[in-house]
Amino acid sequence: MPNARLKDYLHLHFLVFIAGFTAILGKEISAGATAIVWYRMAIAAVLMFIYIKIIKLNIKVSKEAVIKFSVAGVIIALHWITFFESIKQSNVSIALAMFSSGAFFASFIEPIFFKRRVLVYEIGFGLIVILGVFLITSSELKYINGIILGLLSALFSTLFAVINGRFIEKYNSTVISFYEFISGVLFLSLFIHFSGIHFNESFFTLTQIDWVYIFILASVCTAYAFIGAVEVMRYISPFTVILTYNLEPIYGIILALFLFPETEQMSSQFYFGATLIIVIVLFDALLKNNKARKRKKMPVNN
Repeated sequence: MPNARLKDYLHLHFLVFIAGFTAILGKEISAGATAIVWYRMAIAAVLMFIYIKIIKLNIKVSKEAVIKFSVAGVIIALHWITFFESIKQSNVSIALAMFSSGAFFASFIEPIFFKRRVLVYEIGFGLIVILGVFLITSSELKYINGIILGLLSALFSTLFAVINGRFIEKYNSTVISFYEFISGVLFLSLFIHFSGIHFNESFFTLTQIDWVYIFILASVCTAYAFIGAVEVMRYISPFTVILTYNLEPIYGIILALFLFPETEQMSSQFYFGATLIIVIVLFDALLKNNKARKRKKMPVNN
């Protein structure tokens, strides 16, 4: 792997900042969570298709692969819906703090998908994450709906990440995302049609600023952010990229506190609980990286 330059690290942190800014846009856009995600995935799919045509990427895959990608597309759609609805029901800080609890779900989901044993320290970390969630919940009971939605969002996000981890071993990441976006749009279109929301005039009637925010969300925070993340991993190790992306809640919470001090100012217990969760997530990533390095250094017996 080539040596990473300062601009590569700055690019990585810019991408993480963009990820945190997604929550800010979710708060600012007046449309409902389902509509936001439909627009996000539809526009991102179109932009991704243009990118595929420009680089002349072959997107042909088997029907079995399309079905698998479609399932993942539904899961990421559910993640984004619950995430944005968590913001609507509470605020940015609550949604991002709960999103950080994904490490707890990963400790149980990963062993199932990768057929490995549950690690003792992961259970311990999971219990500490539960403590952090309890501290946040007990201090912010008025946001209980947002907290529950945020936890569901973390669950869907973890499930999606684990499934995608299996896909990336066999398929191009751009191809995977393109099919996931398309399937997500189809799923949401059916949901909107049968749920009573409907694609009527009011669904497509948004304010000028909403259209601007939605385009930024779909283009910069989705299509560009994804392509940029793939590009930056050419120069920076995957571990560093993953570890840095764990800073997303920190960037997002600080940004929300700066932009919306009247609604994002939380109790000291909330910040203690959120810090506890984020520190555990970072420590878990560091521990896993050290274990991986030790395994590589062990002699191999033929």
